[in-house]
Amino acid sequence: MTAGSTERSAAATLVEAAYSRLAACTDHASRIAKTAQLILTVYDEFYVQLCEYPHRAQRAFETMDPHASIRISQERLELYSRYIAAHGPRILAVFPALAADPHVWDALDRLFMAMIVDRYDADIAFSFAHSIRRNISRGLWRPVAYSFPPPSKLRAFSMASVHRRLRANGRINTKLLCSALQVPNFSVPFRDLQGDARRILQRVEPLLYGSPNAAAVLALDVIDAGFFRDRSAFLVGRWVLADDGIVPFVVALLNGPQGIYADAVLHRVSDIHDLFSSALANFHVTTRLYYQTCVFLFSLMPRRPFGHHYSTIGYNHVGKVAILNEISEQVRRGHRLQRSPGVPGTVALGFTFDECAYHLKVIRDQPTNSYKWGAYPGVAAVSDKYRVVHEINRAGSMLDNVMYYNLQLDRDMFDPALLDEICRQAAGSVQVDRAGVYLRVLIVQLKIVPLPVFLQTADDNATRAVMASLGHCIRNNAATNIFNKDLDSRNYGVGRYGRVFLFDYDAVEKLTDVKIRSNADREPGEEAVPDWFFEEGVIFLPEELEHGMQLKSSYARRCFREENFDLLGVEYWLDVQRKLQRGEVPQLLMYPDSTKLEADGAK
Repeated sequence: MTAGSTERSAAATLVEAAYSRLAACTDHASRIAKTAQLILTVYDEFYVQLCEYPHRAQRAFETMDPHASIRISQERLELYSRYIAAHGPRILAVFPALAADPHVWDALDRLFMAMIVDRYDADIAFSFAHSIRRNISRGLWRPVAYSFPPPSKLRAFSMASVHRRLRANGRINTKLLCSALQVPNFSVPFRDLQGDARRILQRVEPLLYGSPNAAAVLALDVIDAGFFRDRSAFLVGRWVLADDGIVPFVVALLNGPQGIYADAVLHRVSDIHDLFSSALANFHVTTRLYYQTCVFLFSLMPRRPFGHHYSTIGYNHVGKVAILNEISEQVRRGHRLQRSPGVPGTVALGFTFDECAYHLKVIRDQPTNSYKWGAYPGVAAVSDKYRVVHEINRAGSMLDNVMYYNLQLDRDMFDPALLDEICRQAAGSVQVDRAGVYLRVLIVQLKIVPLPVFLQTADDNATRAVMASLGHCIRNNAATNIFNKDLDSRNYGVGRYGRVFLFDYDAVEKLTDVKIRSNADREPGEEAVPDWFFEEGVIFLPEELEHGMQLKSSYARRCFREENFDLLGVEYWLDVQRKLQRGEVPQLLMYPDSTKLEADGAK
């Protein structure tokens, strides 16, 4: 039995004992205290498993097992919800007063907060307890706060450093780089450690010393952990300069039969921003110092909202609270949520404000008249599609969905006209009274520019580049078994650094369920109804992709056709379907070819 399995077994035993103590207790005040202790014991069992995933991901990388890597990512995403779904009803069955009397929860909260206040992971534990409360209160229109407990000056490890500082003393060399490459403490050897250090040195020396006025390099800060995702591992650091500046330093590592080797070096903020995009699967990071890790990442990507750094490294529920706090803080500075500019969504009603980094959505009770998919499946079915996208590897091409349930927001956050529209269009999911606005489900995404809006002011070079990125987006989605049957370009947007993302999910289907057909073999003027017309299910004709995008610019249409000719043919789509059905793991492009190190004789 491994150390991890022993710890899990001990935690499970403690959980059952806590349930038994609560069931045997009859005094009301004691039951509240024992319930608080039970929730903390369940949380501790959850947290033990949560902290194992990064080390399991490292083993998957070291053993070159991409299937295990995907399975680990999926399990980690599902772990929190699985615990809440399993223990919410069970706790309620033992202590029914939790649903009947909100004052019981108020007393329980005070006890629970006192138990966790000095723990490093207090914010996760607090979110966990409130998720249990949301599960128990489901359907009762009883909103639960998304918040953190007040910070404690005695919080464990609050002053600990997450990075090592490797002194450069004005000049870097291969010895320093070899030390940095070994920080993740791999159990398998490098193919050619010295050779990798030399190739990295050749790449970074012109960057750091290429200018006559270049500031001296004082040190290399490296996060004392490995970052793992899919087939890759990453070393994350920054060069510290004498003029107080920093230069990002991220090394992409791969593993092969002869050992681990450096594949690329990233230093441009745009490339690192794309690498750490929440549109990709979470990173697994082999340190428990998640707050300090996010602070370090923020120093490399200061334009990225802080809350999303939590989500990037797998602490999604801490990220949810941080994101909501960011929006609330901006509202306190005088902003109000207003309906999103542009064409209204068919199924989702969007709202934001100019300074907000996020776009918020509620699902309409009924779609607008432009809905074209037959019978409307309902709010729950559409919300579930957004949830599913959150729980998969989004391949770098689908925005993540931060989803809030049973949430209360202040009325003052909303423009009155927006609030009236929400109440009309989403009355089944939203309730307003003097106390606030209650939302059964709120979806939050990073704000991006809708593709048609971007194209209105794009020059020829930008148009061609974004059409190429649109093709990559469609291919990446297909590689993860996602097909957007609503081909309209309004479902896509452009990020800060020119990357295209899908952001509307009410029309997504599994690609393996789609029937790929064609009219290309029909004679001009042939009037007979094609055989596929009578087939049930989702039918896709690749030659209609360009037309389905509804791109108004003829130049944009030509660029899309020239850059993505393969997408207009049946064979590409059938080939992807065959690979998915065989269980092949797609290899996604996570960083540009320009960042890759030149091969040498060791390769």
